[in-house]
Amino acid sequence: MEGFLGRIAADAVLAADFAKLCDFGGRLQGSASAEAAFAWTLDRLQQVGPTANEAVPYAGWTCQRSVVALPDGTALPHIALFGSAPTSPAGVTLDVLDLGRGAPSDVAAAGAAVRGRAVLLRHEYPFAPWTIHRRFKLAAAAEAGAAAAFMVQPEPGIGPVSGGANGVPMPCFGIGIETAQRIAGRRVHVALEAKAAPATTPTLVLDMPGGGSGRVVLSAHLDGHPLGESAMDNATGLAAVLALARAVAPDLPRLRRGLTVCVFGAEEWALTGSKAWLAGLSAERRAAMRFNLNLDSIAGHPRLTALTSGFPALGGFVQQAASAIGVDVAVHLPLMVNSDHANFAAHGIPALRLIAGFDSPEGALRHLLTGADTRAVVPLGELKSATITAGAILWAALTAEDAALDALRDGAASAAGDRPRS
Repeated sequence: MEGFLGRIAADAVLAADFAKLCDFGGRLQGSASAEAAFAWTLDRLQQVGPTANEAVPYAGWTCQRSVVALPDGTALPHIALFGSAPTSPAGVTLDVLDLGRGAPSDVAAAGAAVRGRAVLLRHEYPFAPWTIHRRFKLAAAAEAGAAAAFMVQPEPGIGPVSGGANGVPMPCFGIGIETAQRIAGRRVHVALEAKAAPATTPTLVLDMPGGGSGRVVLSAHLDGHPLGESAMDNATGLAAVLALARAVAPDLPRLRRGLTVCVFGAEEWALTGSKAWLAGLSAERRAAMRFNLNLDSIAGHPRLTALTSGFPALGGFVQQAASAIGVDVAVHLPLMVNSDHANFAAHGIPALRLIAGFDSPEGALRHLLTGADTRAVVPLGELKSATITAGAILWAALTAEDAALDALRDGAASAAGDRPRS
């Protein structure tokens, strides 16, 4: 392990790869930014070993025109949430109702006042046990009869927040707190023209045999958001995956199992890319997958947490691996459906997401999905340290006795019934 981790520590390309991914911009699925980043990433992986593009379908969506304006025509900063339902070309003028946090209980308390109005709902720090994801807020507002919704980024000076509309049947927009203050209790004109059509996303797969049977899957998603550089989410995780693949390749022939590296698209679209890819595999290929280490937003805060998907024994396995290099990794057991690890867990594969800043809303990860998610908020020392820690976990999975990995599945079925969605 020392030689493997030493190669990671000495890898000057990690920082260069991270910067290059940020150079592509936000990498919104279906955009030229994402297309260019996938082509570059394919080339990087092919330098390590033969890499296939196992493309899968997703529900494509492209914004053609969006308007949020005061009745006098004053345009307001905003972004359409992808997947939103369109308006008529002329748009619609609506009264705006502020629902505060916008939890389903807040929507219910407002009663009939929601119907036919545009509602303000607050965006929350996405990585904490207490988080109510926007999909629940939007769904509750739509069910109550709202005609449009605004997700409000609450921190001054940051601007709008992006994200998916999760298939709700109304136009949805992200705005900043300043815009929310201008329109609360007033009327606003909105228009959204968008094209929805079936599309495909790349799934880049590098498979490298080991000395025995079975595979460890190392994964990260490439797609991001149109605001900022999608630096924390997820240039950090993808750059780390590339570094780990380079570093471990020489050792694999003598290790217990091989490595499959997966770079997914359409993760920000309700995890569609990895879900479709896993569903399309043969039962034999899925059965060979013994462990999934998913790297997503691994820098932006110095503390790392393993989200262990309801597998009770997985936390101890991760902590033991990290403690071997003197690192403490926190553990959150209940499944959080907030990255591609969740789809591996759904197939019974022990899976974790390694993430920085869990339950730390004061950290830089509060700027995910906004224009402030840029390389400027990612200390390269944090990225290197997180990559080394991920390396220690990866090495443990590649070298563990079969019985040790089999034990990671124990108790998972009983935990599966109590898995809150993030």
